[in-house]
Amino acid sequence: MQFGIPIASALKEPLSSTLTIAMTWIKICGTTNLEDAQLAVEAGADALGFVFYVKSPRYINPEAAQKIVEQLPETIEKVGVFVNSDAPDVVAIVNDVRLTAVQWHMPADPAQVRSTPPELSGNCFGRPIEVYPSFPFSWFKNGVTFSTGPEFHVEPGRSKCVPKNIPGPPRMFLDSGTSEIPGGTGKTFDWEKALSLTEQLRKAYDIVIAGGLTPANVQQAISKFHPFGVDVVSGVEARPGKKDPEKVRAFIDAVRQADKSA
Repeated sequence: MQFGIPIASALKEPLSSTLTIAMTWIKICGTTNLEDAQLAVEAGADALGFVFYVKSPRYINPEAAQKIVEQLPETIEKVGVFVNSDAPDVVAIVNDVRLTAVQWHMPADPAQVRSTPPELSGNCFGRPIEVYPSFPFSWFKNGVTFSTGPEFHVEPGRSKCVPKNIPGPPRMFLDSGTSEIPGGTGKTFDWEKALSLTEQLRKAYDIVIAGGLTPANVQQAISKFHPFGVDVVSGVEARPGKKDPEKVRAFIDAVRQADKSA
């Protein structure tokens, strides 16, 4: 979610007349251990991602993820990352781990879609479960179109994907996944080609930029796309599945500096 930080004006007006700075939502993904989770929280992350795709080097089993989640602040979003339909027990994992959201990675080729993102009607300790679709930019190069109505639709050929309709703008992730590596590629998609598309999508959706982000380039990404949020994995790692504390702090600092400059 976006929120604001009040800043006293130079004219020393009452606090009710203060300005606010829109803060970019930050998700640190690929969490595999409590130390890294606590590091990200202390550094200022808004959300942590847990990858339940068994082929990923950042895979974490639900039992291990649950032990981490139970020690995290309630204010931190806990996002379960799933790939297409390779995890039929999504609902069970959401309930067991006590996730607050699901990030559903679509395959690099729209023709490989085997199921739509699930509609999770249950609650997680009193909170609704939200489902966020994640699309590789290759979909858009192949001519996939999006509706701009209150409900989110994707129509690659004859198939249709309709995630849960939630209050407010749906959150949509744009990534650089491939058939071999759905996420965490360490590479950016073509930002220049994506500019006009994201400008259009931002009118209806909360856009999260992912794929190849680092402390060195995240400010450029924010300046170009003005996204709701950013999502990072490999750019803050010492190795797959293990975070580099200096990179995590540098990434979050860079995002907040970009917010102040906006």
